[in-house]
Amino acid sequence: MALDIHLAGQTASADQAQRSCGSCTLCCRLPEIDEFAKPPDVACSHCTGSGCAIYDGRPQVCRDFLCRWMTNPAFPDTWRPQTSHILVYDQGQQVTVLVDPDYPEAWREEAAQAAIAQWAADAEKEGRYLILFCGDYVEKMGARR
Repeated sequence: MALDIHLAGQTASADQAQRSCGSCTLCCRLPEIDEFAKPPDVACSHCTGSGCAIYDGRPQVCRDFLCRWMTNPAFPDTWRPQTSHILVYDQGQQVTVLVDPDYPEAWREEAAQAAIAQWAADAEKEGRYLILFCGDYVEKMGARR
């Protein structure tokens, strides 16, 4: 099932504008993107490895996407996707956690486990759920009300 990474109305605040993707391209590689017929865990054909070859003319789906590290100033720098090897974003009722398959154990580290458990608990309190993808492994946490 493809992930719809449209995040309607999501824009960066002044605080968030201080953060930058830099050379991080996990959002170009990890999610499945229907608009490009791009499977998960495969780089987009426009990804250079350190950016986007068509950045100025990139499609709206790419313009609209912001990971939680970009949208939540409370997310510490240790959760920068390029550093943590974990991409976290909100998608309607779902909190999506995508683990870089080149670092499949990243989500199993103690600090990551604690954070993921907290995000799942927070999501459940809001009637949402968290789903974690790591290669072929998928785990749903929390309950949809």
